[in-house]
Formats: sequence, C-alpha cells, structure tokens
Amino acid sequence: MDANQPPARMRILIIRFGSTGDILLTTPLIRAISQQIDGAEIHYLVHQKHQDAIIGNPYIRKIHVFKSSGSNIMDELQSENFDYVLDLQHNRRSKNICRQLGVPCSFVKRYPFRKWVFLRLKLNTLPHQHVVDRYFNAAEALGIHKDDQGLEYHIPADGDFDTDSLPVFFEDGYVAIIIDAAHATQRIPTNKIVEIATILHKPVALIGGKNVDSIGQEIEAQLGDRAFNTCGKLSFSQTASILSQSSCVLTGDTDLMHLAVALHKPVCTLWGSTVPEFGYYPYMPEERSMFRMFEICSLKCRPCAKTGFKKCPHRHFRCMNKISAVEVAEWINQF
Repeated sequence: MDANQPPARMRILIIRFGSTGDILLTTPLIRAISQQIDGAEIHYLVHQKHQDAIIGNPYIRKIHVFKSSGSNIMDELQSENFDYVLDLQHNRRSKNICRQLGVPCSFVKRYPFRKWVFLRLKLNTLPHQHVVDRYFNAAEALGIHKDDQGLEYHIPADGDFDTDSLPVFFEDGYVAIIIDAAHATQRIPTNKIVEIATILHKPVALIGGKNVDSIGQEIEAQLGDRAFNTCGKLSFSQTASILSQSSCVLTGDTDLMHLAVALHKPVCTLWGSTVPEFGYYPYMPEERSMFRMFEICSLKCRPCAKTGFKKCPHRHFRCMNKISAVEVAEWINQF
C-alpha cells in the first residue's frame, strides 16, 4: 500500500484483547495511523474488562467490545465493512475473526517457541525489540512510522482523583507504589515495600485492586502515617489520576506500570519472575526517558515464567528479595 496515495476513507480494525497494559502499548500505533493516513477511521476490538484503557482515546472512532460469550460480535464487525485488519492479538480467536472478515490483514509476531527456549534453556534468541516496535512491524504494509511520542492515556473529565482526600502531609508530594500484579511473582514483596518506603523522603500511596487490599492494610499498619492505602477504592481513571499527581511510581512488571509510563511519570520497576528482554519494559521516548529497572541478573533461575506464578517455584524469591532497597530509594528520592 502506497502511503502517499491513501484512499478517501480507510476503515481499519485493530484487534487486541490482552490486558490493560497490552492495550496501552498499542496507543503509539493508534496515534500514528490516525495522524499519518488521511481518511483513516480506526475501530478497536477489545475485551470488555480492558476497555477502560482506550475509552476517551481521541484517535479511535469506535470501540467494539468482546464479551466472554462472544455474542454476535461478528455481525457487528461485518456490518462495518473494514478495509484492513491489524491483528495484534494473533491467537486462535483473533485469527478466526480475520478469516471471517475476509479483508487484507496483518498480524504481530509473538515468538512463543523462542520464549520457551529462554524459559527452559535460558538461551535468549528473542529479537532485541520492544513489543511496541513489533506492533509497528505488523503495520508495515500501511507505510506508517513511529513518532517517538510514547504511550498515552487520556483521563476522563469526571475521572480525577481529589488529592485533598489524602492526608495533609501528602501536600508536599508522594510516591505511588503499585502493589498489585497479575501474578504474585510479579509483585514487590510486602517486606521489600516496607523496607523501601521507610527510606523514602516522601509518604507513599498504595495502589491496587480489591484483591490486594489486605496487603495494603498490612503495609499501612507497618508504615503508619507514611502510607495511605487506596487498594480497591478507585476506578481505573481515578487510579490514573492519583498516579499522574505523584512524584514517582514504584512498581513491579504490571499493567499499571504501563499506565504510569503513559502518564509520563518517572517509573522505577523491580523485576521478578519475568525479564525486560520479553519486550514489555517501560516504553518512553528518549528525550523524556525517566525510568530505572532493578533486577538480579545473576540468578540462573530467571526468567521462570512468561508472566508469573502464585509463589516462587524455587521457594526463595531471591529475584525480588535480593534487590537493594537502599539503591531503589536513592533513585526515587531524586524526584
């Protein structure tokens, strides 16, 4: 396709079910398509529980919501008469949708065998490439290029978190600590969070869902006035708002890590069962690159999972426990 001679209107469907973080990682491509192809009309197929990541995105014309039942989604999609499909999920379900739509389609490369080799044999043959760059490779036929503006998220007007509800000593700034993750071995251990927080110059806001509220309460009890637990109390947009108003964000390899990046915050990431080489590390333009990754690279058991486990399979969790709390706090304290 010649990008210099675009059609009068080009209706493009992007498919990504994924997780919230996966969706946020597609936002550079969404923006590039909209800005670089005249007449581009972008539609997005997303799972119902992850649509918050793109609601309010100004470059998306229409969001199509996939529910677990898959109710009549094909009838809805076929009625749109798409010109092109970008399959950024590339699994059995998305490939079936592409086949039924019957229009030109391209897909992202996932490298499952290479990941298996990395996990089992500790041989890294994965391309040295962020997953965002793989998404752009998938769209090569559209003739677009990266704009180096990074991820983005647009907080709805009614989604702001009122920081006046925070304790008065948060007025001079606070560090947001994300204590939630899809798997336990991606979370920063409670004792490590407490150890880091006691060295920080600022109080901490604990961020996560209802599933980690008890952990948040435990940390809050140990830190006293230095911590404020918001776990399970905020909507997605309110979570984005409280992150955006923090001085820095401390996190594991989580979906909310990518949200913090999309909000242009300094991000400190501690890596456990997963590794940055999988391609999901913070994606920031060079001119505003403000992130630091801490990991114990000498451990022969890493990586142990594509995502994570309920507990360390080797029972020691050294990948997180051996990270220096002092070094982490020193980096965060500069903000």
